[in-house]
Amino acid sequence: MDKVFDSLQDAIRDIQNGSTLVVGGFGLSGIPENLILALRDQGSRDLTVVSNNCGVDGWGLGLLLENKQIRKMVASYVGENKTFEAQFLSGEIEVELVPQGTLAERIRAGGAGIPAFYTATGVGTPIEEGKELKEFDGRTYLMERGIVGDYALVKAWKADPYGNLVFRKTSRNFNPLAAAAGKITIVEVEELVGMGELDPDEIHTPGIYVQRIVKGDVFEKRIERLMVQSTIGGKASE
Repeated sequence: MDKVFDSLQDAIRDIQNGSTLVVGGFGLSGIPENLILALRDQGSRDLTVVSNNCGVDGWGLGLLLENKQIRKMVASYVGENKTFEAQFLSGEIEVELVPQGTLAERIRAGGAGIPAFYTATGVGTPIEEGKELKEFDGRTYLMERGIVGDYALVKAWKADPYGNLVFRKTSRNFNPLAAAAGKITIVEVEELVGMGELDPDEIHTPGIYVQRIVKGDVFEKRIERLMVQSTIGGKASE
C-alpha cells in the first residue's frame, strides 16, 4: 500500500477538535515542524498533546500554544516558553508533568499494547497522587498508564512508500516511540526513496506502524539555545 500523501494539509485534514496527539521531538530536535505548521493553519482546537516539551515561543508546538489550540499538555519539561507559563498560571491550559523516563515508557507501553506498568519513580512525591501503589520485594511502586494517541506526528529522515522509517542521529529521540503509539501515525520526511532502497538493517521503525507519509517543504531546524565555547577561560556562553 502506498501511504504517501500529496500535501501536508491532506495528511492532517481529519484531525478534529478534541483529538489526542503524540508528537515526536526533543526540544527543537526532530520535531515534525511542517506538520505542526499545517495543524496551526488548520486550526483544530481543544487538543491534548503528549510530547517531551512544548517547543519555544514562536516555533514548534509553541505555535499551537500561541494560537490557543492546546487544551492539555502532557510533558516532562515546560521551560523555555513564556506563553506556556502565562497560560498555565492563568488556568487556560491543563498541564500534566511526567518524569521523562516515565513519559518515554508510557508512550512505549501504549505502542506495545501494554495498558499499565509499575515504576518506583515518583513514589513519595506529588507524582503519586491519585495513583495505585503496590509493593514488590519490599519496595513501593506506583502504577502508570500507557499512552495511545488518536494521532501521532513524527519526523523522520528517510522513508519508503510503505512507511519504513530511518531517523538521523539525535533527531531520533522520541520519534520511534511516538510512531508506535498513534492510532493513525503521520510522518513528515526529508527524503522519500523508492521501494527496496532502504537497507532492512538500517530501518528504525517498520512501516506497520505508519499510516501516512508526506514530504516536508522546508526544514529550518532551529537551535533551541545556541551555546558557544569561549576561547578564553573555556567557559560556554549564550
